[in-house]
Amino acid sequence: MPSSLPADATSFEFEGNAKEWFGIWIVNLLLSILTIGIYSAWAKVRTKKYFHNNTYVEGRNFDYHATGKQILIGRLIVVAVVIIFQMILTALPTLGLILIVALIFAYPWLIVRSIQFNARMTSFSNVRFGFTGTTGRAFLVFLLYPVLMVLTLYTTFPVLDRAVKRFSINNHKLGQARFTLNARLGAFYWALFVAIAWILAVLVIGIFTTGVSFAAFFGAIEAAENDPGAALGLIGLFYLMFFVAFLPAGFIYQALVRNEVYNTTTLEGGHRFASNVTAPTLLWIAVSNMVVVVCTLFLMLPWAQTRMARYLASHTGFIPGGSLDDFISDQQAKGSAIGDAYTDLESVDVGLPI
Repeated sequence: MPSSLPADATSFEFEGNAKEWFGIWIVNLLLSILTIGIYSAWAKVRTKKYFHNNTYVEGRNFDYHATGKQILIGRLIVVAVVIIFQMILTALPTLGLILIVALIFAYPWLIVRSIQFNARMTSFSNVRFGFTGTTGRAFLVFLLYPVLMVLTLYTTFPVLDRAVKRFSINNHKLGQARFTLNARLGAFYWALFVAIAWILAVLVIGIFTTGVSFAAFFGAIEAAENDPGAALGLIGLFYLMFFVAFLPAGFIYQALVRNEVYNTTTLEGGHRFASNVTAPTLLWIAVSNMVVVVCTLFLMLPWAQTRMARYLASHTGFIPGGSLDDFISDQQAKGSAIGDAYTDLESVDVGLPI
């Protein structure tokens, strides 16, 4: 894993700060509570806009153009569909089962719509992003690949993970310039191998040094009435061992895959990206953030969010294939103000967390 970004890379910068973001966050929270969740649509827009506006590369920043009304309409549509579905399922169970199948097949279409919306509502230096993925390809990636993964006892999880990332990145564009991901499947399997190796190493060392095992764990549960103190100690040690095994493994996989994805992604025009996050640092930031947030009853959540955003931005690089000013000017010339206005009017967020 590289210790630093390439010499020709310009790192992203996050210029937001916890104090400023706290003021926005607390207003979002209070208004969402007072309006029984209605304002949360506008809160989502303010959140995205703040983090986009404060993320820069070579002096240019991102922006988010959706409105609270668009988010709210999308959520109301989803709520209405759920209510109608529940009514049909209660009154006509057979028809309800047919609708369940229909909704499963509609899921890929909803995913595409969600990604399209978020792409169209995002811009970099006044150039809109776009997404050209098809429902047919989404059906393959989000329905058939997961079935394959289950049938192969999750040994093809890296295949699914790479397919999802390729579907997203390869169908995105900035203006008319397309992104391309050339990530190696072997890198995804290597990330999974390292993560599993960590888990096995921790469990083996833990079992041999403490004597804690699945048999001992269940035995402690059965003997809890006779010796509750010893049982609680053993159960606590068992959970600690699993915490040490599985939590870092997740960050190991995330860091290795993120670096592979960014380091093999290009933007039409010879532009490239880079990433050099490390699992130990990601783990430290995530765990320390969690401890501080919990101990302060979530009042330090804005600090934790800006801290993570700053780390990820500073360890993400952009390697221009030419003048960024010329690239932006060219994409702006190819764009259309009428087209941008149309995307603002015709889109609503269907509410999927994509």
